[in-house]
Amino acid sequence: MPAAQPEVVPPEIAAFRSFNRAYTRFLGTLSNSYLRTEYSLAEGRVLYEIATRNRPQAKEVAEALGLDAGYLSRILTRFQKAGLVARATASHDRRAAHLMLSARGKAALRTLNRRADRQARAVLAPLTTEQRSQLAGAWRTIESAVLGHRPDPASLVLRTHRPGDMGIIVALEGAGYVDQFGWDETFEALAARITADFIDHFDPARERCWVAEIAGRHVGHIFLVRHPDQPGTAKLRLLYVDPSARGLGLGHRLVDECVRFARSAGYKKITLWTQSILTAAHRIYQAAGFRLIKEEPHHSFGHDLIGQTWELDLS
Repeated sequence: MPAAQPEVVPPEIAAFRSFNRAYTRFLGTLSNSYLRTEYSLAEGRVLYEIATRNRPQAKEVAEALGLDAGYLSRILTRFQKAGLVARATASHDRRAAHLMLSARGKAALRTLNRRADRQARAVLAPLTTEQRSQLAGAWRTIESAVLGHRPDPASLVLRTHRPGDMGIIVALEGAGYVDQFGWDETFEALAARITADFIDHFDPARERCWVAEIAGRHVGHIFLVRHPDQPGTAKLRLLYVDPSARGLGLGHRLVDECVRFARSAGYKKITLWTQSILTAAHRIYQAAGFRLIKEEPHHSFGHDLIGQTWELDLS
């Protein structure tokens, strides 16, 4: 009987498991002495959840951390005996109890927080600014793609372009439309021409590129440029919102920024060319007051498409 062949593990699964093993060791998840204290990582998280919630019940803490109710009960019993946690009977149900940290419990949490901050500073200190930005971007990607966490809109920053942005814009445009719509590399070539023309003929009094960032990571952009054939008319180009930043109103903010600048620069009209399949963008344009002027079928980017011209009258 032939020997069974070992299972071939896909590289991405092997990388995922390797990272988990390294990171759990780094965090000390398997140790009963998290950050050189007398608490495990699970116990530290329980202290944190009680402190940051308004008099939670044990069920709420268990659900937030994904802990077995019996395991959490044993942790809470230990905390009570150590004088870290107090219970108060709920007024609406005497069988339920609210959890609160005692002064001793708050002191224990302060120690954990200080040591966790010190650990983070020690990890980040030797990294360059670029490496920190890349690391922050990787964390954001894990949070959004794997954990389903949405970024805080307050962390969103809009800025004007700087050296290095155009290469990132072309890469994002090219890869983004391939992933979403299967367009070919000719769209990336178009994005490259648009960005090159913008740099070659940039008029700071009449033109702008805005880049949106979250924690230093490029998550969106847009251009407003002079129309080459229509005096008094601006063109809106290359509106892009990264999938990780959708749902934050970023597309509306970028378009609104273009409209405000166009008015201040003295333009009478803004025009744009888009495709009928880009329905999410249409809603943004409509909200800003743009009107669909005409539609024309064409074959571009490897597909049969329907091009659309939209306009906004600023007069």
